[in-house]
Amino acid sequence: MPGIAGDRIRVALDMCGCPNRCRHCYLGPADDHRLSTEDVRWAALQFRDFIENADSPITKLSVATWFREPDYADDYRQLYDLESELSDGKPSRYELLSVWRLARDAGYADWARSVGPDGCQISLFGMRETTDWFYRRKGAFDDALAATERLLDVGMRPRWQLFLTTKLLPELGAMLDLVERLQLRKRVHKLGGEFEIFLHPPGPDHEARAIEELRPTVSQVANLPEAILGPSRRHFAKDILWESEATLYDRILRGDRVPVSEELLPEALWLFVRGNWDVFSNLGTLEPWWRLGNLKTDPIETLIRRFEEDDVLGLQLLLHTPPAELAERHGDPAGQKIYSTTEDLLSLYRGKHAEAKWKAA
Repeated sequence: MPGIAGDRIRVALDMCGCPNRCRHCYLGPADDHRLSTEDVRWAALQFRDFIENADSPITKLSVATWFREPDYADDYRQLYDLESELSDGKPSRYELLSVWRLARDAGYADWARSVGPDGCQISLFGMRETTDWFYRRKGAFDDALAATERLLDVGMRPRWQLFLTTKLLPELGAMLDLVERLQLRKRVHKLGGEFEIFLHPPGPDHEARAIEELRPTVSQVANLPEAILGPSRRHFAKDILWESEATLYDRILRGDRVPVSEELLPEALWLFVRGNWDVFSNLGTLEPWWRLGNLKTDPIETLIRRFEEDDVLGLQLLLHTPPAELAERHGDPAGQKIYSTTEDLLSLYRGKHAEAKWKAA
């Protein structure tokens, strides 16, 4: 792995967990450990010391108090101020907010708009029962609709992300009818934008490997309406939204694949610190084969070295195991289930391979 690019190291600590246990989540369920503000200050100090003393180009630090549901903590405003205090520059904000809090806190949307994005992405899996099942939380669907209204009320644009599974297929028409019934296109247009709705199959990482049986086949998605395919193509800026495992499998065996490089790395590399102080990068999941170490027991220099030298199983599989070898071992050359990209399918193969090796060790 190349060294950490740029002059900034980014650290996110799991202070408050998440209200959901989504069946597609690449992070997996949160544990019961919770970090305090004193813990966050301590962690920031360790990284400040590393920056000051290490022989590296890193000179700046970004600190986040979450990497699951943003602003889930009741004191989210104070935690944002803490991030501002501990970081060089403004805290990082994305078009992700707490849907749970949007539905419950009348002042949250207006505050969120003041510190960050002018839009928010909301994930849906189908109608009420289906969405609640995927979130593993009763009321999640109703929260998504309430959050949509709260965003519109303060002039923020909601964006709906639909996860394409066999549970969504019979409900897709009802979802599109709901968009019309709520007049979302008209209402977002009044805000000076276009209502975005798009769909894609879930990435097959961590929790999502357990729902592979819900992944549609090519024939099952052959007649999806243009009302959702067109917006999805525009969102992803590509004409082909997914392909069969068989097609991608053949491409992998032929070596027609962009090699892993810095271009495939996350736009912003983060180190995730769980409540038990275990450290991971956002390059993979929070499964044990991606663990870089523990912030309480390992020097930061050791954590960085393990990342830069690919010294964990997850990085070894990502960077040094031939894709064709993984495909031959774990793939189905006639498979008709759909995947968004070759990398998505390889992620499934790597996860299967890593899990098998970890259990056998």
